[in-house]
Amino acid sequence: MADSSFDIVSKVDRQEADNALNQARKEIEQRYDFKGVGASIAWSGDKIVILANSDERVRAVLDVFQTKLIKRGISLKSLESGEPTASGKEFRLESTLKEGISSENAKKIGKIIRDEGPKSVKSQIQGDELRVQSKSRDDLQAVIALLKGSDLDLDLQFINFR
Repeated sequence: MADSSFDIVSKVDRQEADNALNQARKEIEQRYDFKGVGASIAWSGDKIVILANSDERVRAVLDVFQTKLIKRGISLKSLESGEPTASGKEFRLESTLKEGISSENAKKIGKIIRDEGPKSVKSQIQGDELRVQSKSRDDLQAVIALLKGSDLDLDLQFINFR
């Protein structure tokens, strides 16, 4: 019997992220408490740039964007934000959406699978994703449950379950 397998990836749906950003921008343009503070949110290449005239307003715009991401099904674990910085009369905050599993995180996940998972399960790193194999599909489902319950600072998806 052939081995069953699945891949562990960390990806963000760009279209959903763009929709969340557009919804946040519309809400910021409409809301009374953002009138006259020069608040804006926009893409700048792969980064999301938030501008406003005060530290609190920048954080409020980030909060609006985070709620839109959650409503669109994007985990906040994939959003990486810096601290607001003052540039002239306005404050600026840059955020990025993390994609892919770094090699150290892949090693951590592999260690969790080896230490706490069923013994028949093998994992191997393939670029920015991890392939997990076993003869038993039940063992693979146990690994998925184990990783969902573990406290990793990554948004993981489990794809290609065969």
